[in-house]
Amino acid sequence: MGPESKSKAPALNSAFMQTVPHDPGVYLMSDKDKIIIYVGKAKDLKKRLLSYTRDPASQPPKTLAMLKKVRRVKTIITGTEKEALILEASLIKKYRPRYNVILRDDKNYPFLKVTINEEWPRLLMIRRRSKDGARYFGPFSSSSAMWGTLKHLNELFPLRRCKDKKLSQRLRPCLNYQMGRCPAPCVGKAARDEYLARVHNIILVLEGRNRDLIRNLKKEMARTSADLNFEQAALCRDRVPALEETLEKQIMVGHNLIDQDVFGLARTDALTAVSLVFVRSGVVNGHQSFFLPEAVGNDSDIIKETIERFYDADHPVPREILLPVEPDGLSFLTEWLEDLSGRKVVIKIPRRGNGVKLVEMAEANANQTINAERHKFDSWQSLAEQVKKELKLTRSPERIECVDISNIGGQQAVGSLVCYQMGEPTKDHYRHYKIRLAEGPDDYGMMKEVLIRRLGSPEKNDGLPDLLLLDGGKGQLNIGLTIIRELGLEGQVDLVSIAKEKQEEGEKLYRPGRKNPIVPARHSPVLLLMMRIRDESHRYGITFHRKWRQKDAMSSPLDKIPGVGPVLKERLLKLFGSLKKISQATEDTLAAVPGINKKLAHEIVEKLSNPTPD
Repeated sequence: MGPESKSKAPALNSAFMQTVPHDPGVYLMSDKDKIIIYVGKAKDLKKRLLSYTRDPASQPPKTLAMLKKVRRVKTIITGTEKEALILEASLIKKYRPRYNVILRDDKNYPFLKVTINEEWPRLLMIRRRSKDGARYFGPFSSSSAMWGTLKHLNELFPLRRCKDKKLSQRLRPCLNYQMGRCPAPCVGKAARDEYLARVHNIILVLEGRNRDLIRNLKKEMARTSADLNFEQAALCRDRVPALEETLEKQIMVGHNLIDQDVFGLARTDALTAVSLVFVRSGVVNGHQSFFLPEAVGNDSDIIKETIERFYDADHPVPREILLPVEPDGLSFLTEWLEDLSGRKVVIKIPRRGNGVKLVEMAEANANQTINAERHKFDSWQSLAEQVKKELKLTRSPERIECVDISNIGGQQAVGSLVCYQMGEPTKDHYRHYKIRLAEGPDDYGMMKEVLIRRLGSPEKNDGLPDLLLLDGGKGQLNIGLTIIRELGLEGQVDLVSIAKEKQEEGEKLYRPGRKNPIVPARHSPVLLLMMRIRDESHRYGITFHRKWRQKDAMSSPLDKIPGVGPVLKERLLKLFGSLKKISQATEDTLAAVPGINKKLAHEIVEKLSNPTPD
């Protein structure tokens, strides 16, 4: 690990800068609470860090805002710039720094897979690609569009739907055959040539070559009609209009039929958004937008970092990428993308023609994202002000956390915590707490334990909430108030409890310092927000509690014996037939089972004859 700044104001002082080498590496900037707020990489660490010390007038506003909070800088030296990029990505994923480009849609986009590597191919939806010889199409940014395409293809060119990679021979076909959804190759009802023709037609559709397919179908219709095979001719006839309708809905944006990803960038005041338009075989396949509330750097920096965050094994690199601006280190970025994809990749900054129109389309989507986020922000500010006023809070409730306790008679007790930021759930900050200390049906003791674990080390728990909402009445509120005082957090966290009273009375909100509860109108936006957060905390806790009970119900005393894993457990149950018969077996009998020695046999007999209470 490289040197670090000891000075707190400023972190990038001359003494520190003299210790920074002209080597590739990664730098980590943290604030007064030692929370990492930015991770960057550089081909030359010294030059990169020196760029932060130049005239403030030349720095973007977000960069200046970040630098004011930096109190500590660490550097990590790497061998090459490529190693720095890999390390930077790993550290950003680990720390999720506030000022880095974080693409907050982490779901894996769906693909359609045609298993041409199998004797009788299938059409499947998958989330992850693998190098297995199959054909993959996508990713689809819209799951509804993907399912619509899958349904459309299954109706036009049905293939087998069984899950076996290798076709199993059956005595009679499944229900899908009776419904006309499968050609039933498992019972020999499908001719292989005809089946593979269907697979070929599906690939033509997924490649965007509907026009080629329509021509082929019309030729097939004429040929089968001439052969007096009117049933097959009618089938071809019915498929043509369906494909032509699909063709009308497709947005053709080029005639080169190559795969492209088109990036658009929009910035308004301090707001930034990046949008991607996916073009596959000359057809717009979908789009995806990312709102970057705290992005640091100029347009070139943001586009470059977005590309580095976006592409991975689940987001394959297309043959061509269109950008609105040229990123720094274009040759290095191209080399990295080619290594990732295993083939040549072209990055273009179009100046005229169709490419410019595509970038403008992406930029229009990015602007729409900013407008939507601004509208959402304005709506939230209005609601937050209303919450602050009605509940008489000391601060705006930008971050609200809610704690709920789930248990059955004090058994298998768990505390659930959900987090809402600007009125929206932030599931990265959801937490479960298995109750360790409180015994029996002691709701107050359980609440106390969870609050101590949550608030006791705020620097390790994502900081403090602005508003802490407790599920319960005045008793839970008093417990929360006691814990906040004991931890010295008075004035740092607002506290509210919500209690579900009799149906005619409605919900009641309790605040410290008030004898009587606050009873908002039934349809008050403030009450509806509190109820929504409380219900989400309840749902989150109940779901975990149910899974925990099911797991315990399915467990066996064998699971608690060291050395007895799932394979050995299954082997014992198959040989002896039941747990009771295993417990009646002698050590010699158990030692004769493959995988069990005399020491483990003794342990099994000992544990089953003297079970440890839960």
